[in-house]
Amino acid sequence: MQANAAENAVQEIEDVLVDEKRSMLKQPKAVWAVAFAAVFAFMGIGLVDPILPAIAKNLQATPSQVSLLFTSYFLVTAISMLITGFVSSRIGGKKTLLIGLSVIVVFSALSGLSNTVDALVGFRAGWGLGNALFVATSLAVMVGVASGGAATAIILYEAALGLGLSLGPLMGALLGGWQWRAPFFGTATAMAVAFILVVVLLPKTPVPAVKTRLRDPLVALGHKGLRTTAGSALFYNYGFFTILAFVPFILGFNAYGIGAVFFGWGVSVAVFSVFVAPIVQRRFGPVKSLTGSLLCLMVVLAGLALAAGHSVTVIVVLTVVSGALLGINNTLFTEMAMAVSDSPRPVASAGYNFVRWMGGALAPFSAAKIAEHSSASVTFLVAAAMVLVSAGVVFGGRKYLAAHEPRGV
Repeated sequence: MQANAAENAVQEIEDVLVDEKRSMLKQPKAVWAVAFAAVFAFMGIGLVDPILPAIAKNLQATPSQVSLLFTSYFLVTAISMLITGFVSSRIGGKKTLLIGLSVIVVFSALSGLSNTVDALVGFRAGWGLGNALFVATSLAVMVGVASGGAATAIILYEAALGLGLSLGPLMGALLGGWQWRAPFFGTATAMAVAFILVVVLLPKTPVPAVKTRLRDPLVALGHKGLRTTAGSALFYNYGFFTILAFVPFILGFNAYGIGAVFFGWGVSVAVFSVFVAPIVQRRFGPVKSLTGSLLCLMVVLAGLALAAGHSVTVIVVLTVVSGALLGINNTLFTEMAMAVSDSPRPVASAGYNFVRWMGGALAPFSAAKIAEHSSASVTFLVAAAMVLVSAGVVFGGRKYLAAHEPRGV
């Protein structure tokens, strides 16, 4: 009986993988254009990881000052999420994507020209505006034009996120090992290519019949299910970006070494978000899956706290392992946010991302400051506590997310 059950489970996984592969590959060219552009956009998140120590050295800045590269980027991204729907509902998705890409090209190039850490932080803030316009709109556009429904579009979007997160550190390492300014110019070039792809392959998107008001994303957060999802994601992202922004400072590696570690981390994010998250979700349901994955991430962060200052090897292994959990969480959070409320998807996405990215804004600077005043171990323990709160929010608000549970669970 147990052998048959195991064989059936394996066959189910194989069938799911085949079905997912078929549905994802049969997409219009427009979907691939936006997906490839999204890969380039998400590369900008982890691009600076391998060069953080080099930036600190060349611009004579402390780790907490350099961490503001993430804080300014995500803070502006979060606030700008509130205007993305207002803009796209008036000029259309394609134009909004192109404006976002243009802003990223300009500010990533200016970042490469910076001679002070303050200027670099400021230009990264401008970069965050372009990122918000592109990222929020790209998901809505992909959902609108993808075949296979919203779930397939979200998986492709998360695949682009994972691929971008893995390629960003790799490009940052390859170019940053030569010159710390080079990755910024590389990003400007990549986003210019993405701009051309969207112009050529994405057809004109119609302007929505109903225009989004500036307050609509905040009104959408009045829905208990969306508010629960966003609140949990806020604390989860604190843990996420503690790993991304703080680990490079404790590895003691050069740009190539840091890039290699976070390339492996990003590959884990991509693989588990695309192939494992859908299986886990079908097997246990989003709420149970998300709660369990968050608790596992808390354990990994606690492990990083114990390893900090003692074993670089363990830190590397746990960092890559964390990518697997982050991949599962990202997909589950995104699907939940897009479907839990009755708000239009772009509006729900904007409200959710406004709250979510605040965690990304708070974590890098806070993590570095905590380490400066105490230790790296305390930094990771705080992040573990934040992720525990995230799991608690999901568990506490599970009745508002019950619509996502599969039948029979």
